[in-house]
Amino acid sequence: MNKPLRRIAIFCGLLVLTLLIRDNWLQYVQADELKTDDDNRRVAIERYAAPRGDIIVDGKAITGHTTTEGDFKYKRTYKDGAMWAPVTGFVSQSFGANQLESIEDGILTGNDDRLFFRNTLDMLTGKKKEGGNVVTTLNAAAQKAAYNGLKNQGGKGAVAALDPATGKILALASYPSYDPSTIAGGSDSDAKAWKSLLKENNPDDPTLNRALREVYPPGSTFKVVTAAAALENGLYDSADEETDSPLPWIMPGTTTPLKNEGNIPCENATLREALRVSCNTVFGKVGADLGNDKMLEEAKKFGFTQEQFTPVRSSASVFSDDMNESQTALSSIGQFNTAATPLQMAMVASAVANNGTLMKPYMVDELQAPSLDTIEKTDPEKLSQPLSAKNAQILQSMMETVVKDGTGTNAQIDGVTVGGKTGTAQHGENNSENPYAWFISYAKLSDGSSPVAVAVVVEDEDATRDDISGGGLAAPIAKNVMEAVINSKK
Repeated sequence: MNKPLRRIAIFCGLLVLTLLIRDNWLQYVQADELKTDDDNRRVAIERYAAPRGDIIVDGKAITGHTTTEGDFKYKRTYKDGAMWAPVTGFVSQSFGANQLESIEDGILTGNDDRLFFRNTLDMLTGKKKEGGNVVTTLNAAAQKAAYNGLKNQGGKGAVAALDPATGKILALASYPSYDPSTIAGGSDSDAKAWKSLLKENNPDDPTLNRALREVYPPGSTFKVVTAAAALENGLYDSADEETDSPLPWIMPGTTTPLKNEGNIPCENATLREALRVSCNTVFGKVGADLGNDKMLEEAKKFGFTQEQFTPVRSSASVFSDDMNESQTALSSIGQFNTAATPLQMAMVASAVANNGTLMKPYMVDELQAPSLDTIEKTDPEKLSQPLSAKNAQILQSMMETVVKDGTGTNAQIDGVTVGGKTGTAQHGENNSENPYAWFISYAKLSDGSSPVAVAVVVEDEDATRDDISGGGLAAPIAKNVMEAVINSKK
C-alpha cells in the first residue's frame, strides 16, 4: 500500500474508533444522565405512553388513569384524592412526583429492573407494556374515619394509626389536603392548581404531610415516655407507690415553680394518679431526677431523633441533649424543645400496647408485577425494645385508667379496653397562640390482642382557647379510628 492510501486508511480507522468510543460513552457512561435530563422529552413521552399500575388499599385501587391529547397519552387519576394524598403523593406530567408515586415509580411504570424478563417477553409477543401495583397496609375504613374526623373538626391536624404487632400503618391522614388529580396533567388548569397549593400562595400549606413531616410539641402525651423512663430506670417500681413530688415544686437552678393545670391532686401522687390527671410537677421532677442522658436514651428507644422511612420519609422527632435540670424537666412534659410527628407518638402508644416491643412502621405490604405475581413482600421488623413486658403492662394499666376515669373518657369504646393519654401543647411565643390538642391511644380486645394504636393532633385556630383539650378535640377522632379498625376485623 502506498503512503497516501495508508494515511487515508489510518485516518478512517481513527474516525471509526472515535465513533465507537463516542457511541459507548453515550450508551454506558452518560446513559443515566441523559435518561434523567429534563430536556429529554422522549423519556417523558415514554413515561406516559402506557397506564401506570395502581396503588391498592383493601384490595381496591385508589388510583386510575385517563387518556389525554398531545404527546403524553395517559395521566394519573385519584379516587378520594384528598383523603389519600398523604399516602399516595402525586405524579404529574408537569411537576414530577413524590411519596409512594415517586419511591415506587419503577414498579408503577413497569420500568423496574425486576420486571426486565417480563417486559422482554411482552415485547417479543407484542403485548403492550403495563405497570405493576403497590399494595399498601392501609385500612380504608380507618383512613376515612381519620380524614373525616379532621375535616369535621376544621382547622389543621393529622392522624397516624399503626398495628402494634406488625408496625403496619393503618391510617395516615392530614388536613387540609389536596386532590392530586388536579395537578396530574400538563394543562393551564393544572398549572393554576399547582400555584394555588404552594405555601407562598396558600398559608394552609395543603401539600404538607402533617402526619409524617410536621413536628409538634407533644405536650402531656410525652409523659408516657417519661413514665416509661421512670419504670425502666428503677426510679419507681409500680404504678401505685407515692412519688417524691412536693407541691409547689421549684425547678432546679431557678426560683420558678412548675405549675399544674388547675387544682389537681399532684402532691406526692402515684404515677397512675399523676398520669390520670396529668400532673406536670410529678413528671417534670421525674425527668429532672433521671437527668438528660437517661431521658434522651429512653426517647431514642421510642424512635426520637431518627428519621423513619415507611418508605416515605418521616421527619425526626426531637428530644435535646446537653440540657440542664430545669430544661430536662420541661422537656419531660413535652415542652421546651421536645417535638414529635404524629407517627412518632403513634409509635409510642404502639410500643406500650405491644408489651414494650416497638415494630418498624411501614405502609407497603407488597409490590406486584402486572400479572399480580408478588415481586417483593415486606416482613414485619422489630425496631427496638423501649421497655420490658412487665413495665409495659404497668404503663398499660396507667393509660387505661386515664380513659376509664381520667382526662381521656371520650375515647371509651363499649366492650373494648382502651388506654390513652391526652395532651394540650403550648403554641406560639409565651404560649400566645391556641394550643395543640393531642391524644394517643390503643385498643385492646377481650383476647388481649391490640389491633390498633393511634395518635391525633388538632390545630384549631378558631376555637375558643378554653375549649381546646386533647380529650375534647382529639380523643373522639381517635375513638372513631379505633372503632373502624375493630369493626373491619369482624
